[in-house]
Amino acid sequence: MSSLTVTPSKLDFSTLHAAMRRYVDDGILAGVSSAVLVGQDLVDLHCTGWADKEEKVPLREDHLFRVYSNSKLVTSYAVLLLLDEGRFELDDPIERFIPQLGQRMVLKPGATELTDVEPAQGPITIRHLLTHQSGLSYGLLDPGTMMFQAYRARKMLSPHRTLAEMIDVLAELPLLFHPGQGWEYSIATDVLGHLVELVGGQRFDDFLQARIFSPLGMVDTGFTVPPEQQHRLAKYYVGADPVRPMKPGLTRNDNAPYPQANLQPFPWLSGGGGLVSSMADTLALLRSLIPGGPALLKPETIAMMMRNQLPDQRWIRFSRFGDVVGKGYGLGGAVTLMPSPFDPPESTGEFQWGGLAGTHWWISPQTNTAAVLMTQREMAFWHPCSFEFKQLIYQALKAA
Repeated sequence: MSSLTVTPSKLDFSTLHAAMRRYVDDGILAGVSSAVLVGQDLVDLHCTGWADKEEKVPLREDHLFRVYSNSKLVTSYAVLLLLDEGRFELDDPIERFIPQLGQRMVLKPGATELTDVEPAQGPITIRHLLTHQSGLSYGLLDPGTMMFQAYRARKMLSPHRTLAEMIDVLAELPLLFHPGQGWEYSIATDVLGHLVELVGGQRFDDFLQARIFSPLGMVDTGFTVPPEQQHRLAKYYVGADPVRPMKPGLTRNDNAPYPQANLQPFPWLSGGGGLVSSMADTLALLRSLIPGGPALLKPETIAMMMRNQLPDQRWIRFSRFGDVVGKGYGLGGAVTLMPSPFDPPESTGEFQWGGLAGTHWWISPQTNTAAVLMTQREMAFWHPCSFEFKQLIYQALKAA
């Protein structure tokens, strides 16, 4: 397990702690756990608020969180372990390993039917999957669109299918764009989970346990929380208004993202969003990607992971919100090429991502810092709290 011992320093994070407490007091978040690394040193660790607001259970350092899309970092890590072993190249077509995803059809521009398609101009590659440039969709963040409806109708995110069964259903659907010619947050990372199974020769969860969790001492990370540890799982909350993240009011939801999720085993081992983890385990994972840590990947692979893989002027984007100008994408997370008005200027070059339930991480190679913020609130990816969190950390670092 990663050490949670705080290294004494002259850094003052009291303003940060007060700000996170304000989100709790204002009824915007139930509880917040946060940590800051300078190099390998943990220089701040803080919990405030509640793991269970109704029962008044204080949030502790050892509570567990649904990390949702932060699972993508772990899955990408697993793919890169196999890359380091020479099991494939990033630009290999995925059909070499998953034949069902070869010979893809692509929706024509302006298509109104799923049958209005044309042949793909090239194959989906492993790099495309790692960077969400494959043309796959999600059925998650683009409600009302034809692809959203198609993915939902076929229950692409059903917990009752194995990864292999998911592939069979996915193979029936066209791509949203030609591979490599756009960016769409997608189910691609779950496809990569199946790739890991096929190439690694183990069930996906067994591979993660053997190759990442055990070597790094990540004792609390997995798809299912053992019954004797379920009391440590922080409760999940829904805000008063999904499009107004700062509106006070929280309602507990014990059935997110589906009844008994993470409490009992399900066939679908979602590398895109199915893991539960702890602060200690998340820090262990980040430390293994920072110089001086227990690295499992080659240094050049880590550097490539944190380097933008998108063409010039192609930014990550989300339906209904458009391009996130200045944000590229590496192999498992966004890369800040140009800070937004919400980002500190020092955040240029950061490698980062978050989960829909409000768990965020970032690594800054330029400043040799990293940080983790964990909460449990629906639609809290890049929530205002995460931007203020980052701003106040950089202010504390500059003031020291």
